[in-house]
Amino acid sequence: MIGQIMADFGAEVIKIEHPQRGDSLRGHGAQKDGHGLWWKIVGRNKRCVGLNLGHPEGAEVFRTLAATADVVIENFRPGTLERWGLGWETLSDLNPRLVLCRVTGFGQRGPYARRPAFGTLIEAMSGFAHMTGEPDRPPTLPPFGLADSIAGISGVAAVMMALHHRNATGQGQVVDLSILEPLVAVLGPHVINWDQTGQIARRSGNRSLNNAPRNIYLTADGRWVAVSSSADSVARRTMELVERSDIAAEPWFATGVGRAEHADEIDAALAAWIGERSLSEVVEEFAAAEVALAPVYDVEQYVDDPQVQAREAVVVVDDPDLGPIRMQNVLFGLSSTPGSIRHPGRPLGADTDEVLVEAGVSEERLEELRAKQVVA
Repeated sequence: MIGQIMADFGAEVIKIEHPQRGDSLRGHGAQKDGHGLWWKIVGRNKRCVGLNLGHPEGAEVFRTLAATADVVIENFRPGTLERWGLGWETLSDLNPRLVLCRVTGFGQRGPYARRPAFGTLIEAMSGFAHMTGEPDRPPTLPPFGLADSIAGISGVAAVMMALHHRNATGQGQVVDLSILEPLVAVLGPHVINWDQTGQIARRSGNRSLNNAPRNIYLTADGRWVAVSSSADSVARRTMELVERSDIAAEPWFATGVGRAEHADEIDAALAAWIGERSLSEVVEEFAAAEVALAPVYDVEQYVDDPQVQAREAVVVVDDPDLGPIRMQNVLFGLSSTPGSIRHPGRPLGADTDEVLVEAGVSEERLEELRAKQVVA
């Protein structure tokens, strides 16, 4: 995701894959006509090069590319690049301005550094799964790559900070990015709460331990809606809207913690009011009262939402394999340098010849490397 976001905003990103196996994401998730749909997103705007880094001649080609690069992003286990003669000392000697972003499950040091890890393990270890799910049910893992995605977005920030330093000093550096630590960072105050009070965050379903109302509720026409009221004033307006000012007048209602302790009473009032009205009525009345509510959408409903369409949060991209396809747009808007999707993920090795010739590899040398299956 680090490379995807940077490519979306104009960086030239060269995706290097094993020439025979390719990136495993090409085979993950739904496929259509033999093409991985997930890859169309994560590979977008990237130039795809098939290169065997484990082969000495492939490593030599990589050193040629790294010598003029701004950033190298890798997610091998610690020691892998070093084994191939591509460690930090080698690369920084070639290119002192280089930023090397090393993404691993547990980071470059510590007793777990060399352990294999995927996002699922991180979601378990971080405390996320422990605090997610219903109180009387097992811990719950997310059905998507939550930890990986948060680490990817964090990695973009880390790389940009390192580049800012490089631009000021001329000196590159290593970014040591563990997937574990960014996820723990977004879980909020659970570490300091445990440290200072001994409290361990527990599963509370869709409720919050810090505030109420905060839950999902069923409308009369069978649609779920989510309500949140982190601000005291919003919580008060919520109870006034559902004609329960008596609850808002209780002394305990004045704080989020007090409301969370009386969530049963608050939820019963909201569930009764919402359950007597259709989705459209509920959305309209909550919006008029300036109270925070949103429908629980599936992906089709999300894509059809007028707010999503107004912001072009989903765009149509022409794909040479599948024709017009829809995908999420770039991550954020910039007024002067907006990002764009120039093309979806490309086939393995689609840009190998062009990229390597640009780097100074001759046509004859390319043929030799191809014959040895070092490139594809």
